[in-house]
Amino acid sequence: MSKTPYILAIDQGTSSTRAALIDKKGIIIDQESIEFKQIYPSSGWVEHDPLEILQTVKSTISIIFERNHIIQNDIVSCGITNQRETIVAWDKVTGKPSHNAIVWQDRRTHEICKNLVDKNYTNLIQEKTGLVIDPYFSASKIQWLLENIKDQQNLIVGTIDTWIIWNLTNKAKHVTDITNASRTMLYNINDEIWDHELLDLFNIRKSILPTVLSNKDEYGTIHTEHFGIEIPIGGVVGDQQSASLGQLCLKKGMIKATYGTGCFVLINTDKNKITSKNKLLTTVASKIDEKKQYAVEGSIFNAGTVIQWLRDEMKLFNHVNEIEEIIKDSKNDVTFIPAFTGLGAPHWKPEVRGALYGITRDTSKGDIVKAALKSICFQTKDLLESLKLDLGEEIQDDMTMRVDGGMSNNNWMMQFLADILNIKVERPVNSETTVMGAAYLAGLKVGFFNNFRDIEDLWKSDRVFIPNMDDKERNLMYMCWKKTVNNLIGL
Repeated sequence: MSKTPYILAIDQGTSSTRAALIDKKGIIIDQESIEFKQIYPSSGWVEHDPLEILQTVKSTISIIFERNHIIQNDIVSCGITNQRETIVAWDKVTGKPSHNAIVWQDRRTHEICKNLVDKNYTNLIQEKTGLVIDPYFSASKIQWLLENIKDQQNLIVGTIDTWIIWNLTNKAKHVTDITNASRTMLYNINDEIWDHELLDLFNIRKSILPTVLSNKDEYGTIHTEHFGIEIPIGGVVGDQQSASLGQLCLKKGMIKATYGTGCFVLINTDKNKITSKNKLLTTVASKIDEKKQYAVEGSIFNAGTVIQWLRDEMKLFNHVNEIEEIIKDSKNDVTFIPAFTGLGAPHWKPEVRGALYGITRDTSKGDIVKAALKSICFQTKDLLESLKLDLGEEIQDDMTMRVDGGMSNNNWMMQFLADILNIKVERPVNSETTVMGAAYLAGLKVGFFNNFRDIEDLWKSDRVFIPNMDDKERNLMYMCWKKTVNNLIGL
């Protein structure tokens, strides 16, 4: 008797790789996650080993396939989502990486970006790509790689989705999707092409870049060599757009915040490409069946990394489950600015580093941990305030922000988030929304799911956090935060 077929979803993130099996009810039947090494060659530099990432992809899939006795036809389609701006360069003949992957958090190309700003390319790049000029995006990373890799005879490049697909299809497909392409600072989101003017600006040849497809498309087939069965790849999407799809933020004005390695707030603007005047990003939310949706996004570089740092480097606790108990004893206010790799939106200050203000002799570890959680909420408030300036009446006072990611499981932080934002914050039953977005796309490609209307019925709310803080306290806290940040960045 054959088993119910599944969708395989791969979520290749910044600190770990996850593989999951999803059934027709949108339930994760099984999943496996493996962390991998973070490499810091120099201050502000962050790298990954592409071969280690590939191995974690294969290992997580192999583990869940073995546990569930997966055979041919048990998996009808595969969806892939990934950390977005991280870039890999490799030899298309040997398959060997030419350098470690340069991670989206990496700031080594600050001078390249500064020179472009000084030469007044800001408006040109924003108009074509929707992005601000910053080391965060892939273009300057590719330029740096091309300037530092000697043998480029067979060189090709791509974001992590491209690297995974190229390997799993045994070199058959050098492709990416429109959402990942839109984060490179090389892709014209109006004309949907690799832009020749931008390529010239960064001295990059179009021939080394992947072909761009829509989110629900033909991405090739995973070769039987890897897992003993053939699996079509039907959906690919960048991680934050995937989380937005997983949260079913499909209508104009719906907003989500993902609290993973970083924090990313996206609001769906449907077919309206809104150019931010407040240093937020315009990005492609999705392109499905020729329908393209845009989003405005705010990016915070460090969220979950702050908690990892407090746990692994500062040794303030052993497990995240201890956090809510630790902060109960907090009695002193301190301010934590987690600019480990600079500040993202709306400041875009790659040279700034983290700071802890207001410590006294009786400052406790609970004070520091609570300040870290608050800092992520304050930064989210920064993004929401910028969104209000850009979108005006489209940001409603009675709106609800859907949240996901590991940090959304912290009830204290989610309540403080609702309080400081003064809006409702809603957490779904299934907080693995990033992996679900990729699964939905792959399922739609093969008719496993009929349409998004049916999928919307699968979304279930776990808890809604209602703001419960008076305006005076909220405003005082936020003004203190803004003053401290402005002092740090020299305003």
